[in-house]
Amino acid sequence: METIIKRTISSSTRKRTSFDVSCNSCENYSCLIKRNLAVLDNYSLVNEKNNLKCKKGQQFIIEGAPVNGLFFVLKGKVKVFRTGINGREQIVRFAKTGEIIGHRGFGTEEYYSIGAIALEDTTLCYFSKNNLQEALLNHPKFAYDFMLFYANELNRSESKVKSISQMTVRERVIDSLLYIHRKFGDNKGFLDIFLSRREYADYAGTTEEQVIRVFSVLKKENLIAAKGKKIGINDIQLLKNEISEHNFYLDS
Repeated sequence: METIIKRTISSSTRKRTSFDVSCNSCENYSCLIKRNLAVLDNYSLVNEKNNLKCKKGQQFIIEGAPVNGLFFVLKGKVKVFRTGINGREQIVRFAKTGEIIGHRGFGTEEYYSIGAIALEDTTLCYFSKNNLQEALLNHPKFAYDFMLFYANELNRSESKVKSISQMTVRERVIDSLLYIHRKFGDNKGFLDIFLSRREYADYAGTTEEQVIRVFSVLKKENLIAAKGKKIGINDIQLLKNEISEHNFYLDS
């Protein structure tokens, strides 16, 4: 499993002259590296990063593989998942441009506890664990920003666990729709990401059959529209009202 990530990095390094994007020219100002570029510029963390290109459906983090570094999404959409009981996939979250992937194992575990798959053609920035640890030890401002990032992640995770345990199946599906809308927005009246009913179920913590039933009811109530994999939200406020007591807005 270790060789899969290494092969991806090695392959991309050979092609990097055709698509490499330097941190200086990057426009992802939400990225932690970009926000700290003033202190990190001309440093090995920035100079030795790799850009990786992943095709839609390609897995670039293998669950259980050794932690070698962190991935930042330069452009694209990714799903992050863990394997549960009987091999059932549980989607932990989705990631978009500017977000970090693989951070949960960084510094505390030797192996990735999650897997990650590109949902569309995606470009990633890869920073090695050694370079990242060195930068954190030598730059207090960068380390402080990372600490705040982890604190916010912990807050979201705890809030989600609490909310999910108290939600009905309908509320979990609605929460998933609102989360995906906050994460990716919409495009021509539909959510700007195409997910299967199974993927909605894997994020909501329910079954594909239950998602199909809830979607059918929501369509009859004119709260959503559906066209194949395309899902549109017709009345966001009504959906928000249904789960407002669960603080849906904490998981963005």
